[in-house]
Parts: sequence; structure tokens; C-alpha cells
Amino acid sequence: MNNEWFEKDFYKILGVSKDASASDIKKAYRKLARDHHPDAKPGDKAAEEKFKGISEAYSVLSNPEKRKEYDEQRAMFSSGGGFPRAGSSGGFGFPGGTTSGGFDFSDLLGGVFGGGTRTRSAPARRGADVETEATLSFEDAISGVTVPLRTTSDEPCATCHGTGAKAGTVPRVCAHCEGSGMQTSASGGLFAMTEPCDVCRGRGLVVDDPCTTCHGSGRAASSRTMQVRIPAGVKDGQRIRLKGKGAKGENGGPNGDLYVSVHVESHQMFGRKGDNLTITVPVAFDEAALGAEISVPTLNGAPVRLKVPAGTPNGRTFRARGKGAPRADGTKADLLITVDVLVPSPLSDDERAAVEALRAARDGDDPRAAMLGGGA
Repeated sequence: MNNEWFEKDFYKILGVSKDASASDIKKAYRKLARDHHPDAKPGDKAAEEKFKGISEAYSVLSNPEKRKEYDEQRAMFSSGGGFPRAGSSGGFGFPGGTTSGGFDFSDLLGGVFGGGTRTRSAPARRGADVETEATLSFEDAISGVTVPLRTTSDEPCATCHGTGAKAGTVPRVCAHCEGSGMQTSASGGLFAMTEPCDVCRGRGLVVDDPCTTCHGSGRAASSRTMQVRIPAGVKDGQRIRLKGKGAKGENGGPNGDLYVSVHVESHQMFGRKGDNLTITVPVAFDEAALGAEISVPTLNGAPVRLKVPAGTPNGRTFRARGKGAPRADGTKADLLITVDVLVPSPLSDDERAAVEALRAARDGDDPRAAMLGGGA
């Protein structure tokens, strides 16, 4: 609950007595809301502010729990007692030295006191990062895919809702760090060091009667399955960060992140070199020698036509632009096509005759002559 509420007289704003019934409060609100609604007085800033105050008063007084809390705190505030503070006995300083008893834990530690005393409630803590792995086919890694991932992380205990305390009890604010979760110690020189509190281990709270599930830590292992989108073009061994998909935070702290290590299965035809895809295609001896136009498969697409020039040597690589993996900027890399010139074996009679004719046509030309020249 907001501290500013205790400084306002909601009963006076609605024009009802402090012992007014719920029905009387509703009637008063309806009449005032009708008279001061912005639609009834367009452009009237004063009426708009009046309407906001009326709505705020009704939101508190129409709720039995909020009204009870408001009445109790108004009584304390008006008597000069100020807002409640953490006492050394472990309870919160309500009249008579009693503890809160009936308040919800989240209100007790934060909402009741508002921003002015936030350091006396449990500090917000970021959730832990979670690591997991995913194995993808080569095709899914290139095109992107949504996969179900089951993760186990340390999250607020479902039994005590993260308080660490047994049902019916609440933790007390740590007297050592006054609920901040941190302590300052001198280093023996000019500097002081701030570190997690030794007593509450950084929680800002001390549990006297611990929850039997989490043993007072407020955290417990939790498993969940989520659908995770793996972006197109992911590489084998790449680590993907998914912000806010890790373990849940504590006391309003942000969630941790999820890190997914990706393993990509190999493909029977295609490989990868950076963002470029690679493929080796067989080319007949005559196609390499005389030139040809051949069809080359692509991944998840129609084949491309490749012109092999006459005299193409074995191992030459050609480039088919835009047929590779997606890049981070949205463009596509290339497909690198390497030719593998095949030597026919065994030779048919006609093939042997043709090769012998080729040998005769070379007229004893030695392709290694340049290597051996002067070395004999």
C-alpha cells in the first residue's frame, strides 16, 4: 500500500463517516463519480483530478482488506507513531508489540511500507541464468525452428511462495543488515567493502520456522517446458541467449536469462563454411575437358544451373550467390560448389579407345616436365 494513502482522508473525500457500510460507500462513490466524470465536464482539469481522487478513495474503502489496513495505519500515523519499523524481537512494530499475523507476506515486506522504507523489506534479487542444449538437423539450423525445451532451475518455492517460512509464519527482517541484505566492513585502510550479510546471506530476512520443502531458502528446483525459437542460420556450437527466460527473480527482481547451446547434425551432401554452404558435385571427365552445363542441388530449394567451362580442373570451386545460410542482417550467403572430376573405372571398350586416342594426340607431352626440369 502507498504511504501517500495514509496522508489522505478517503472518508472525507467520499463524504461518508468512518463506520459507513459498504453500501453507503458505493452510493457515495456513484454520485460523486457521475458529477465529476471527465466525460461530463470535458476539458475541466480540476474535475479530472477530483475524479481521480474519488476513484482512489473508492478503490481502498470498497476492498475490506485494504480498508482494514488503511484504518489501522491511519490510526498509527495520526497518533504520532509513524510507520511501522522492524523491531529487534523479529516482529514488525505494531501497537502492543504484536506481529502482523493476518497480512499477506508480499504486503508485509513491501507494499505496507511503500517506497519510503523499501530498504527494510527483502531486497529484489535477479533470477539465476539457466543453461540447456538443443540438437537440430542441418536443415532446421539453416531455416530456423521452434523447439520444446525442458529446463530445471532454482525458483521461488511453491509451498511457501518464496518466503522460506512455514505456513502461518513470516520471516523477520534481519537485524544485522536492517533488511538490506548487505553489510559494510572496513578493510583496514581508507576503504570499506560492501558484501552480502553474513547473518541472512543476502536475503534481508531471517527465517525462524523454516518451510519443510525448501528448508528456509525460499527456493526450490522447478522444471518447465517452453517453446523456444531458434533463429535461422544458427551454427554448430553456437550459444544463444534468450533474455528473461531463465529462473524467476525474487521479491520483484528480474528473471535470469536462458542460454541454449546448439548442436547441429551433419548433412550427407551439404557442409558449411561460415555463413556459406558447401557442396562437392561429381563431374565427368569429358564435361570437365570439353565444358558443360550441369544441375546442382540446393538446400530447401530448386536446383541451380552451373556452367562448367572447358578445361575445368578437379577441385575448382564455383559460387552460387544467395543460396547459402541466412546472415544476421537478413541477407543470404552463397553456395560454394566444388567439382570432383571422375575418372571412369573400369573403362568400356569404346572409352578405352577414346582415351588411347587422347594419349596419342598428346604426342608424349609430359605434364610433370616443368617440375623435373633441371632437377635430373
